[in-house]
Amino acid sequence: MTRIDNNLQECTDTIFMIEPVAFGYNKETAVNNYFQKENDSGASETQEAALDEFKAMVAMLREHGIEVVTIRDTAVPHTPDSIFPNNWVSFHDGDRVILYPMFAENRRLERRPDILSELEKVLKRKFVQTDFSDAERENLFLEGTGSIVLDRKNRIAYAGISPRTDKKLFLEFCQTAGFRPVCFTATQNINGELLEIYHTNVMLCVADCYAVICLDSIRDRAERELVVQELTGTGKEIVEISAEQMNRFAGNMLQVRNNRGEKFLVMSQSAYDSLNDKQIRRLEKYNRLLVASVPTIEQNGGGSVRCMMAEIF
Repeated sequence: MTRIDNNLQECTDTIFMIEPVAFGYNKETAVNNYFQKENDSGASETQEAALDEFKAMVAMLREHGIEVVTIRDTAVPHTPDSIFPNNWVSFHDGDRVILYPMFAENRRLERRPDILSELEKVLKRKFVQTDFSDAERENLFLEGTGSIVLDRKNRIAYAGISPRTDKKLFLEFCQTAGFRPVCFTATQNINGELLEIYHTNVMLCVADCYAVICLDSIRDRAERELVVQELTGTGKEIVEISAEQMNRFAGNMLQVRNNRGEKFLVMSQSAYDSLNDKQIRRLEKYNRLLVASVPTIEQNGGGSVRCMMAEIF
């Protein structure tokens, strides 16, 4: 039986984001992140464009009453993907913080105690840490809420197994954090070959009353039916997106709320432009849509707005 926590909000009003100082295309992650595309711009131009996109998104969130805590990255060590903090850390009720093992060696440098210390000062909290990062020694990885999409209220965790999402670690996370696991395999067509999607949160977004999902990416019929059953069994409307829409980051969305309790679905301009009128109307039944233009970040980083936001509960 699913345990429902009536005291826990499904979406948060506080977001943690990392301001980039050296954002760019990361060759170490590109080996299995098929959303990445290296551009012809120089390093400084790419960083400047990404910073502008980042600042505009932060301003938009704050303008709508959503609290955003930003910490500026440092030039040393060099971490081109630091703009995606949700992969190395997640925040949970009871001031629990969970740290994760990362696939790319240069991304492991993003796990910095000084960042967590700064957050403790800003939020006036003392975190209790659970650290899975030792699994890197065994070449096992689980990249935070990129790998895991959480239904926090119903205590269900969804994960598409991939080189970045180890099943054993996922089950260990669920046991430790008190979630019921739902795992499956999701793939995308890359030059005629079906390859595992690197992160679950590019094909699935779970909100309070609905879920946005690319069901076509789950080729196994039994697994697809299981995911549908779990989502609808908790009363969620399924808003299905196509593989083409997923490739434009229509699955990489996050529901948030502001200090007045109003709910919003944050998505990129690319994702919004890929949606049809019917899909937009279905989403607007539940919340307003906030659209951020982040083409430089999407192209070079292979992640979109959801990847840029780590929710604080």
